[in-house]
Amino acid sequence: MLNRRQFTLGAAGAIYAGTSVNALAATPTRDALIIDAMGEVREAYTDELCREMIDSGLNSITVTLCDPKSYEAQAYDWAMAGVLEYDRLIEKESQFWLKATSVNDIEAARDQGKIALFYLFQNSTQFGKDLDNVDVFYGLGVRSSQITYNFQNWAGSGCNEPAGSGLTMFGHELVEKMNDTGMLIDLSHANMKTMADAVAASSDPVITSHSCCKALYEHNRNTTDENIRAIANKGGLFGVTQMRPFMTLQVNDAVHFYYQHIEHAINVGGIDHVCIGSDRDHRRLTLTEEYIAELKAEEGPNFVREEWPLYFEELNGPRRMETIWDGLSKRGMNEDNLEKLFGLNLQRLYSEVIG
Repeated sequence: MLNRRQFTLGAAGAIYAGTSVNALAATPTRDALIIDAMGEVREAYTDELCREMIDSGLNSITVTLCDPKSYEAQAYDWAMAGVLEYDRLIEKESQFWLKATSVNDIEAARDQGKIALFYLFQNSTQFGKDLDNVDVFYGLGVRSSQITYNFQNWAGSGCNEPAGSGLTMFGHELVEKMNDTGMLIDLSHANMKTMADAVAASSDPVITSHSCCKALYEHNRNTTDENIRAIANKGGLFGVTQMRPFMTLQVNDAVHFYYQHIEHAINVGGIDHVCIGSDRDHRRLTLTEEYIAELKAEEGPNFVREEWPLYFEELNGPRRMETIWDGLSKRGMNEDNLEKLFGLNLQRLYSEVIG
């Protein structure tokens, strides 16, 4: 069954249109540190696309290892398979990727003309109720994990359970274990109570790597100002995602909504506590009827045609960081703040938590 988190996608669903020659001359991203707090890398990427990602100035991506919609033994097995899949991909395409387990690997990849890939789980179900599994996956190179995905698990409640448990007793134990291990706590997909509880419980700064602002648009996946502020007060980061339905159902000429969410998050949490977590593919995607049929089969009753495409057309492709830099610059953001937003804030957080 096809899934947005898996490496392959039907050819009917995605078309790579070739190399863009329109990189913005006014965009100084090649000199800045550019990190995506949560993005996608797929085996289906052509060499040409990988080279364009690197040429755009992108230095590091935190990638999701496997489909997070699993529990118990299946979750553990899928997580192990996800680690091995990405290890094989990096080995196979070592001219493009470098497996990152410390912040120093970002600079090493940069020096080699590669992109550093950090490993993330978007759920904690792979740990089960055995905290030793945190050590197991840390030993395999995993440096970040969400506490929940969309629904309830042993640790807490996801965003689709607004009246859920909050951080459970086991969740408190998991937070403490991840702090002790040096695994970054990601609170994306958590409901607001679980998020608030985990921020308060953690002795280390945390991240919500890919969300948007509930004050601007009501969506289950979005975050309240109160929690954005709490994350910032703890020294953490709030990553603004590029998933269009979290911001608007308008499809055309809508990228300004994305900029507004970035600006709002900065106004609430401060420029030192906001980053970019795209949660997006790097291919130039084209919706076709065949692709829509695949999506319907994959998503089942969860498929809402009005939400697709998930992307802003202006950010559809491998050079989107250049587009965002240029767009925010035109809206008045200065270069020092752009450099913090695009990479320096994440470099600081990774240094403090991951090492």
